[in-house]
Amino acid sequence: MTSLRPCLPSSLLSLGLALGSAPAVAAAPVTLAPLSVSDDYLDGYAPRQAAVAGFSAAPLLDTPASVAVFSEQLLQDRQVRLLSEVLQSDASVGDNYAPVGYYENFMVRGFSLDAAHSYKINGQTLAGEQNVALENKQQVELLKGLSGLQSGVSEPGGLINYVTKRPEEVRSLSVSSNEQGERYIASDLGGWFGSERQFGLRANLAHEDIRSYVDHADGKRDFASLAFDWQINPDALLQLDVEYQQREQRSVPGYQLLGGNRLPHDVDPKDRLAYQHWAKPVQIDSLNLGGRFEYRFNDAWTGSLSASRSRVVIDDYSSFAFGCYDSACENPPPGNYFGPNGDYEIYDYRSPDDTRQTDETQAVLNGRFTTAGLEHDLSIGSSAQRRTIDFRPSFSEYVGSGNIHQPTEQFAPSDRSVAGSKRRLDSRQYGLFASDKVSFNEHWQSVIGARLLRLDEEAFNDGGETLRHTRRYELLPNAALIYKPRADVSLYASYSKGLSAGGAAPLVTDNYQEILAPTTSRQLELGIKRDWQRMSLSAAVFQLRQAYQYARPNGDDSFTYVQQGQQKNTGLELNASGWLTSRLQINASAAAIRARVNGSGTAAYDDHQALNVPNFRAALQADYAIDEVPGLALLGGVRYSASKYANYAGTVEVGGYSVVDIGSRYRTRIGGYDTVLRLTLDNLFDRTYWRDAGEYLGDGYLFQGAPRTARVAATVSF
Repeated sequence: MTSLRPCLPSSLLSLGLALGSAPAVAAAPVTLAPLSVSDDYLDGYAPRQAAVAGFSAAPLLDTPASVAVFSEQLLQDRQVRLLSEVLQSDASVGDNYAPVGYYENFMVRGFSLDAAHSYKINGQTLAGEQNVALENKQQVELLKGLSGLQSGVSEPGGLINYVTKRPEEVRSLSVSSNEQGERYIASDLGGWFGSERQFGLRANLAHEDIRSYVDHADGKRDFASLAFDWQINPDALLQLDVEYQQREQRSVPGYQLLGGNRLPHDVDPKDRLAYQHWAKPVQIDSLNLGGRFEYRFNDAWTGSLSASRSRVVIDDYSSFAFGCYDSACENPPPGNYFGPNGDYEIYDYRSPDDTRQTDETQAVLNGRFTTAGLEHDLSIGSSAQRRTIDFRPSFSEYVGSGNIHQPTEQFAPSDRSVAGSKRRLDSRQYGLFASDKVSFNEHWQSVIGARLLRLDEEAFNDGGETLRHTRRYELLPNAALIYKPRADVSLYASYSKGLSAGGAAPLVTDNYQEILAPTTSRQLELGIKRDWQRMSLSAAVFQLRQAYQYARPNGDDSFTYVQQGQQKNTGLELNASGWLTSRLQINASAAAIRARVNGSGTAAYDDHQALNVPNFRAALQADYAIDEVPGLALLGGVRYSASKYANYAGTVEVGGYSVVDIGSRYRTRIGGYDTVLRLTLDNLFDRTYWRDAGEYLGDGYLFQGAPRTARVAATVSF
């Protein structure tokens, strides 16, 4: 534990700035660097390549999958701090239990992502129970749909890959604040050194005093990262990355349906339910380590070895608003809902030392060759991954009650203590994979790939006894056919199969803590892409199917967590990004999804739109340069969501909404230094809406969107 929690002194920023004042050195070319930072940045909102859909960076036009890339410029202009602020730019993505002050969860194409397997940094799996810092990220990549070939066990919704910044000559300082008085400072320092300029370093440091729009939900964050590149010789490159973040913030409980059948009304998004002065901020400490060695054997063949470790420790001592079991509630409904009049119970929730760790190694050989007149682009390799979960038995003890329309009374905390930490999950997966892209001629290509996966997983109960031991072999195929009628247009059809981890039975079920067996999923997708002038355009039609996992009502106020029936999501996605004119660039998307459950055994849950999945979303970000004022650009955006269901039976619906954001960017020189000033105003019309109606651990929660929020920032390059 102590090895993950080193002190992060405030002097780090001072040290970083001192390093930044050192004389600059000329940059050396990095022969094997997989991405060109300057080229990507010039592309603005439309980077042309990504690595998330394969085993190395590849042009998006030639990738037979739906991929969204959020560039460095988009991240900077939006002044994002959290992944939710990044992903709201894509219409296929929605929140799925993403409370303020806790780590976020998402839904893509109507299926939830999995914290254990759906997130990567530079292609290496990380523990997703963290809010990954963005200061050292060059871009964020999203693969929509199945990723069994790329990652083995994963949820069908998609895969997110963070790409870190590589060394370059840079020395910058950024500061920002918001209307709540937030204090934020960050430095970005890098350069090349050595007798042949073969060594490169890039350091990112940040401190943030978080000032939330929600009462009693402030916090702080410290972050440090270091990227190291060593061009050993023209054919060999070593890259190392380390990042550490300590984040603490009071988490904000969600609302629940009133009486199980009505939405809360007349509630302020600034109110924090169940506030108790003795509750502590949720502290999440995360350490992500990664290394990659790449060697070029010749012009056609390269090999790479990579290894990573991701470790997260969560300490949660919260006051939590939940349900209405106690007789103090007026006309109590089923226990996991608020009372009809807004009553709820307050719990002292304690879950310290919740430790998640993922270790992964991977070896890949990439080569190009020609046989029988056919051109092959081959990737073969193997991987090994181990994920462990250790935590002390948590408890949630009733201490009092409150009402959503009344100030919260203070109650005494529980006098219980938490027992020692024990292992709850030890999951290992091993994979052999291959993918071959075959070019028949200038028009036709095929991609045939598969991963042979071995999953060896053991789950334990509070007493350390084995609840389940799963050993399973699965072949996960992926096949696509690509037709290019011209060089800048591609049409594709693809089929893929995935394997997802079984869900864990929530507290409200009679088989609590049981972890169900893994389940398979399948996807069909048709798509078209075009690079037109400086625009990237794409459209995709997909169908996703997976076994349905849910808490089945037994008819006697009890529930059993089961895999029964099937959820099938069918959808259409449209995307456009890039420069419409020499002064206007956009990032736009729209998604229409039909999500249906069938055969669940609970008639009320079948044959209507699934929980928390709107049938239509759209998003637009725009950047317009003002020629009359050199350096000035106007920024704007709009996000739209149709209504969605807030319960499994589809009888309660949260309304649709549209949110307008505006901003500006001004590039100038101040005191001889390049300076960028930014202003953003999100939710311009102060719209009140329910952004999230998802479920977590078997219970439904409602979260409101942020009110109108202003933020200013300045970045100075030295």
